[in-house]
Amino acid sequence: MLSYFRKNIPVGIDDCVGNESEKEVLMMRMYEEHEYCKKPKEPSRLYRIGMFAGMNHVTVKTLRHYDEQGLLKPAYVDEESGYRYYQVSQIADLHQILALKNVGFNLEEIKEIQMGKMDRTQLIRKKQEILGELSRLTDKLAQLESYLAGESLNLSAPVLVKSLPEVTVASMQTVVKSYDALFDAMPKMGEEMERLGCVCAQPEYCFTHYLEPGYKEEQVRIETCEAVTERKEDSELIQFKVFPEVKEAACIFHKGSYNDFSKSYAVVLKYIEENGYEICGNIRESYIDGVWNKESEKEWLSEIQIPVCKIGRQ
Repeated sequence: MLSYFRKNIPVGIDDCVGNESEKEVLMMRMYEEHEYCKKPKEPSRLYRIGMFAGMNHVTVKTLRHYDEQGLLKPAYVDEESGYRYYQVSQIADLHQILALKNVGFNLEEIKEIQMGKMDRTQLIRKKQEILGELSRLTDKLAQLESYLAGESLNLSAPVLVKSLPEVTVASMQTVVKSYDALFDAMPKMGEEMERLGCVCAQPEYCFTHYLEPGYKEEQVRIETCEAVTERKEDSELIQFKVFPEVKEAACIFHKGSYNDFSKSYAVVLKYIEENGYEICGNIRESYIDGVWNKESEKEWLSEIQIPVCKIGRQ
């Protein structure tokens, strides 16, 4: 081997080394380095689970869970102690799991990705889910901005967009002389419901909608509805129907006299306009507390419910 190095001295070595003795030392050093490279490499260092968790800013519980789910198996498990050990090369696998989890994939989906079962269609679907969540967060931000931009923070009656569940109701259509006479018709409806054996649903849900567009000072055509547990045979005064679920409704609570409804309507309609919604159904006025159980008008509580949908997404 040494003769090999003597015959294959790198070009220019004579210019770097002064005498034969120094040349010999240099060749010996090159020989030793060459032999070191030929030695088998030591196995990768193993790190106990606690240290590996700390290195990657995750909990030991998380690593154990990933092991149980088949996402990240330890490089070695001591049969006697049960201790889990990991290699540095596994950091990349762990970081991939954490990155996928961070963008919204659950552990089952990540496992599918590891096994090559996740195709482009599924990835596009996940992208749409993230965009949907982004849209919802944008709506929340817009609502907060509208509060901040207002002259006063009227957080006592914020607008809330929510769904209205399907409901079976006893319905009575009538014409009232004015809005003030709205509740004059209610006792008559209650008597007829009792005669028909109706049982009111719990929680109680009574609401009215206006059957004609626009505002009228008198001769207002309305439909009053009371949620019931089941449909009965229709009568001349009352019909039974099912209102389907409303996916989205802009809702606001109104405290006080019905004469001040216009103020609450102004708030909710402004919200609808500023947040890219449009009205897509009959407006409901739901009566929670009123003259039947509260002595003071100041304690009356109602909720205005306006079915809405995003503009261009009906």
